[in-house]
Amino acid sequence: MPVKPSEKEDRFFFEQEAKRLREQSQQEQAALTVAETKRLKELHFMHCPKCGQKLATENYGRVEVDVCGRCQGLWLDANELAAILASKKKRGLLHVFSKVLGA
Repeated sequence: MPVKPSEKEDRFFFEQEAKRLREQSQQEQAALTVAETKRLKELHFMHCPKCGQKLATENYGRVEVDVCGRCQGLWLDANELAAILASKKKRGLLHVFSKVLGA
């Protein structure tokens, strides 16, 4: 005669299966997040945050700044402003940016 599982036993296996499904879902979500992050980076990389056009890089001394050809936006990466200011301490900030933009 077969023995019917107890409620505790049923609950234990139910909780184990729920835990396994949660972990599997978290792994799938993490993989999706990595793929989505990569896709978004490729989609937006080197595009103007203001108007969406492709950015061109212009050299200013040792610093490469990103300039938008459409809206004339000037975009700096981390520490680029400090590098520009350090190299041109005697000149004003406006002079530095006007030179970068070719004005």
